[in-house]
Amino acid sequence: MDNELKRLHINVFPGVQNLPNFAGEANGFFEKRGLVIETTFTKSSQQQRDGLASGEYDIAHSAVDNAVAMVDVAGEDAVIVVGLDHGFNKIIVRPGINSYDDLRGKTLGVDALDTAFALVIYEILKLKGIKQGEYKVQTIGATRFRLDALKESKVDFAVLNLPYNLFAQHAGLAVLDDFTSVIGAYQSTGGFVKRAWAAQNRAALVQYVTAYIEGLRWSMAPANRSAVIKLLMQRIDIDRDIAEQCYKQISNSKNGFAKDAKIDLAGMRKVLTLRADFSGISSAASLSPDRYVDESFYREALAAL
Repeated sequence: MDNELKRLHINVFPGVQNLPNFAGEANGFFEKRGLVIETTFTKSSQQQRDGLASGEYDIAHSAVDNAVAMVDVAGEDAVIVVGLDHGFNKIIVRPGINSYDDLRGKTLGVDALDTAFALVIYEILKLKGIKQGEYKVQTIGATRFRLDALKESKVDFAVLNLPYNLFAQHAGLAVLDDFTSVIGAYQSTGGFVKRAWAAQNRAALVQYVTAYIEGLRWSMAPANRSAVIKLLMQRIDIDRDIAEQCYKQISNSKNGFAKDAKIDLAGMRKVLTLRADFSGISSAASLSPDRYVDESFYREALAAL
């Protein structure tokens, strides 16, 4: 039957944010819409961006700032087509660090120096009175590698998403703070593609987003709670306690996954403001979500549902 289906190559970071895809595959939502999904886990945002730019991947899901970086830094015409969440990121620290002041002279581990959550933590540290130069920054890679670096004392603090911030706490590391309590609305995870690919594969992309939303709706339905927890346990290899804690956070009506994975445009503006502050370059275009977001595929997907 695979010969009759259109194959899409998806690139993601491991984690709970892949639940809509897990659910779409497990329940046949993609297959029903004529698609078969091949998923690759990335080692870093740079690898993901390079792979999407070269055509190795069709669709990427990660911090949407990666799409912004593709446009503004690499000159690649990427576009965000679906959202998901504000992030479940925590600032995780090694034992002995009890306040922001304790971070002076310490080493921050990041995925990449100039994108996404690195820009957020720089901003948070600035707001807390910790200046650049008062801490070191080391490129580590994806979340799982940052957790390992923390446990091995290679870095002193890092930003970790679900379920890795829970793993960290089980390993004796501590939570210093979380993102949204400091900076407010922030569009974290989203799906993005190259505009040229989207134009050539519009029907398939709409079907993909439709199935993705179906997967999210199924996952958030209270009647499916037990099945969702089981799916998380199987797909990201976590025990029941961790899966239940993840489910509690992602299903929270206020701070969990956005309804139907809608992009938060106010959160997008925060992403763009942080990048403009970091680069020192801003313009009306660079601060407008319209430059980086195309919701037409999303609207067609909702109409199909």
